[in-house]
Amino acid sequence: MLSIVIPTLNAANTLPATFQALIAGCTAGLVSEVIVSDGGSSDDTLMIADASGAKVVEAPKGRGSQLAAGAAIAKSPWVLFLHADTVLETGWDMDTARYMLAMEQTGDPDGAAFFKFSVDQQGFKARVLEAMVTFRCSVFALPYGDQGLLISKRLYDRIGGFSDMPLMEDVDIVRRIGRRRLSRLSMSARTSAQRYRRDGFSTRILRNFVCLSLYFMRVSPRHIARLYG
Repeated sequence: MLSIVIPTLNAANTLPATFQALIAGCTAGLVSEVIVSDGGSSDDTLMIADASGAKVVEAPKGRGSQLAAGAAIAKSPWVLFLHADTVLETGWDMDTARYMLAMEQTGDPDGAAFFKFSVDQQGFKARVLEAMVTFRCSVFALPYGDQGLLISKRLYDRIGGFSDMPLMEDVDIVRRIGRRRLSRLSMSARTSAQRYRRDGFSTRILRNFVCLSLYFMRVSPRHIARLYG
């Protein structure tokens, strides 16, 4: 019923927690397969994926190409794209199943959804970041890939899937999905705040804003990727 695609690149430190959160969906029969699309890991990522029973596909390094490669072998009518440092909240499986069932009952299951954003960090700055993401999603309908993307395979194929981009592949596909076909789920996706801790919350938030602005100004994502870091 649901294929989960996870792009990886040296994700051995975070992947086990991501897999752990998926167990509920697997045991409930919601998840039919987990696909790891690897961009050339040199750590234990592939060993962890294999031990967890995930299918592994190798793809050129770059999240866009890796996501596309994973989707190409997905067999279920729905696909959930998930980052390797993102942990879904308990209850995500029921939340997802309700959404998929509701879409199927409309007779037009071409829809997509994303989870609420949260980070694995305590404190005021982390809550401000979460509030800013909520605002961005509510006003501009622009969730990022770290919130997951649940999409019907039919809609995914119809809009052309993920583009081969080193950055902004999530914004690109969400814009093609369109606000009308995009919904927010009740559960949250907790992602790593490592970049924010490393760079400083204010610096990282500003850098992300600049990167998004440059993208909308039609600057090449390959150039933006150098700034993103």
